[in-house]
Amino acid sequence: MVLKPREQYRQEKEKLEKEPIREEVDVHYAWSVTVFLIIYMGALFFPGIMFMSYVLYLFVPLVLDVNDFFSLFTGVHLITLLSFPLVLIACYLTRLFFIAVLTRIFWRYTEKKMPTKNGIIPRNFRSKTLEYYHKRSFLIKYPKNAFMKGIFPWLINWLYNFVGTNKVGKGATIEEQFGADKFVDIGKNSYLGVGSGISSHVVEGIFGNIPYFEIKIGDNSTCAARTTLGPGCVIQRDSYLFPMACGTKFNETKGNNYYFGMPFRKIFKKKIMEYLKISEEDLARAEELRIKRNGENG
Repeated sequence: MVLKPREQYRQEKEKLEKEPIREEVDVHYAWSVTVFLIIYMGALFFPGIMFMSYVLYLFVPLVLDVNDFFSLFTGVHLITLLSFPLVLIACYLTRLFFIAVLTRIFWRYTEKKMPTKNGIIPRNFRSKTLEYYHKRSFLIKYPKNAFMKGIFPWLINWLYNFVGTNKVGKGATIEEQFGADKFVDIGKNSYLGVGSGISSHVVEGIFGNIPYFEIKIGDNSTCAARTTLGPGCVIQRDSYLFPMACGTKFNETKGNNYYFGMPFRKIFKKKIMEYLKISEEDLARAEELRIKRNGENG
């Protein structure tokens, strides 16, 4: 019999509460530092060679060492000068690519050793599940920030899909936020707002156990700014969560409606009009647009 996430959580929690603390959790400092240095330095190797080769063999002799100022604006000298920012961007993108490749290698290794799965991870004794949960949590942090805080933040969708931390549908938009870096299934044309916290895992208490359950966000859904979703939340397609809406563990929307509050709940038409300061005509136009968009998406 396959248990639903909520029932699985309840049974595992009751079982773990009866078990005594056996030993302290091991922290893998050496592994973390080694992996970080391999990704950070390894991703710089080829872009560094590219950039230094360009500077030493093209930019210096054809631009910096030119005696005649006006000749800089002619022929190959001008091409070399104008290509400098393009080379920088190419090196930057190459570095991001190798960050993703190296992260993917380590991520696939951890998944082979201990696959990600729904359940409660106990923290009162050592286990492979806990070990690789911590390793994967650390592993994705630097790549996520390298992409999200860079000049092409929309590449974060590609990173998650390429590495395999999340499933991100076509047309989805992920703003800068905490969380949302692993075990989240994001549907097509969905939006995750600024400052949101989409966390498939939480720590129950200071040193408590870790409920770890996949979050699912359906197609055409919106999680506005500072929205919070806990482990096991399911956002059905065409759901619209207003700013600061909060879903605790295993909350679920029915879809095709607006939600607000903590825990989030369906908002009715009159409340929508008061909240957004709009009229019934505005709501009617929005509904027409939604129907038209759904028709275009098939």
